Amino acid sequence: MTRLLPYPLLSAALLLLWLLANQTVRPGQILLGAAVALVGGWALTALQPPKARLRRPAAALRLGGRVLVDIIRSNIAVGRIVLGLNGRRERRSGFIDIPLELRDQKGLAALACIITSTPGTLWVNFDPARGTLMIHVLDLIDEEEWARTIKGRYETLLLEIFQ
Repeated sequence: MTRLLPYPLLSAALLLLWLLANQTVRPGQILLGAAVALVGGWALTALQPPKARLRRPAAALRLGGRVLVDIIRSNIAVGRIVLGLNGRRERRSGFIDIPLELRDQKGLAALACIITSTPGTLWVNFDPARGTLMIHVLDLIDEEEWARTIKGRYETLLLEIFQ
């Protein structure tokens, strides 16, 4: 069975995504989606990804909740900036270097997804030799506050999950 469906959850997710994208559950679309799901699973097998194991599910749930709240807050803040609802204050965007303790590749990838998916911030670079993350912030008021936020809200939980 694992030869036909090496990643059953991935295949199920691909099938569901296919049906949602096409907004139908007609038999033809189900068959086509199943074919896409099978090929997607086989393609991932060819890439031979390392097996990931979730060590601290409670920490992962806390992190997911924090990220969800922060994305909602950021959407509102960026919307207010774009619509000009924040008054006449001068806006300043800029780059920040943040020293990180996190070195795990999966943890860094998760942090990259978190930062880039949060409106108003963007992962720019990670220097592995220095352990320094560079991000761009749309409305930069206090660099130290941003460093404390990234380290306190995300890095601590990612360290707990991935180390």
